[in-house]
Amino acid sequence: MTTLAPRASLLDALAPLKSWWPVLIGLLVLYVPTYWMLAHGMWNEDDHAHGPIVLVVALFLIWQRRDIFTYIDKPTRVEVATGWAVLIVGLLAYALGRSQEILLLEVGSQAPVILGALLITLGTKSVRAVWFALFFLLFMIPLPSFIVDTATGPLKQYISVIAEQILYAAGYPIGRSGVTLTVGPYQLLVADACSGLHSMFSLSAMGLLYLYLMQHTSITRNLVIMAAILPIAFVANIVRVMVLVLVTYHMGDEAGQGFLHGFAGIMLFIIGLLFLFALDGVLGFIFPDRRRAPEKV
Repeated sequence: MTTLAPRASLLDALAPLKSWWPVLIGLLVLYVPTYWMLAHGMWNEDDHAHGPIVLVVALFLIWQRRDIFTYIDKPTRVEVATGWAVLIVGLLAYALGRSQEILLLEVGSQAPVILGALLITLGTKSVRAVWFALFFLLFMIPLPSFIVDTATGPLKQYISVIAEQILYAAGYPIGRSGVTLTVGPYQLLVADACSGLHSMFSLSAMGLLYLYLMQHTSITRNLVIMAAILPIAFVANIVRVMVLVLVTYHMGDEAGQGFLHGFAGIMLFIIGLLFLFALDGVLGFIFPDRRRAPEKV
């Protein structure tokens, strides 16, 4: 008898999804090829390594609210009509993106397709339950090239200038020509990957997820943290560039461009999160959360 308990509990957990299996199968048919392509391409790049994390987190958040699939309230005509409109727009975006290899549309179509299906079958109550998971899926969308091209140059310039000034003030023999830093006998080019644009994007995703999970009741505290996410990511990237310069100066060019260069990307992410946690801790003393009212049974 005891051997059947795990299977029974799994079946109980999947029971709410019974009526939604056709929709789930349709979503898998649409997006499994997309995920396969991303897993063998873009997700292998450091700039887009957050993609699978975003997908797993979004699926987990939806799984946590799987009780929404047991709602018995029928959606209104307005909800159904709105759902079909959103679904059609999402499917058209998917078809265009898939056929023309436009990842912006193909990946970005996930949110409207799921949103439309939820409105048609379950109504707005279900959308409110999983709104953050749908919003979080947007961070899987690769940044448009025109945004990357426009922002990368200025970011590299600012990072180079600030890193040079700080290290020069610390007594290091460093100079700068454009985005090329010269320290001792070594020259380091602040490449596009060091601009911090993609790290700002991924840290923004993690910062918003952190706020959602913490559920702070202080609006001011939430707004300050949201406003600080991008500056924190920028500062963390400056620290990353400075660390690479120091590693190169003290340990040689091979160390700076080898394993430690890749490790610096991980360090950037950790530093950004630590800054965020520290800021949240300080704000907790200034803007403490209000006591939550007990939920009505």
